[in-house]
Amino acid sequence: MNKYESVIIIDPNLEQEVTKEVIKKFENLINTDGKVENIDEMGKRKLAYEIKKNKEGYYVVYNFEAKPELIAELERNYRIDDNVIKFIVIRKDEE
Repeated sequence: MNKYESVIIIDPNLEQEVTKEVIKKFENLINTDGKVENIDEMGKRKLAYEIKKNKEGYYVVYNFEAKPELIAELERNYRIDDNVIKFIVIRKDEE
């Protein structure tokens, strides 16, 4: 299994409970075929440029281990979820 880091930016206009549900949803998705090592909720931050008419976003960083097949499914789910305004998944090199 490879190590990955995924950063998602969630719509900042959501209620706190909905934001927590989105974070938990993706944590559970990763845990189906991988293992979440750490979730870092960075909170609301100002965006460098406007995305979907938002000037800020709620940042969440997932550090996890998974098989490469899971990444395609994870990215597909990020695209489908309207609450996620931006995302990136990066494979971390082994030290």
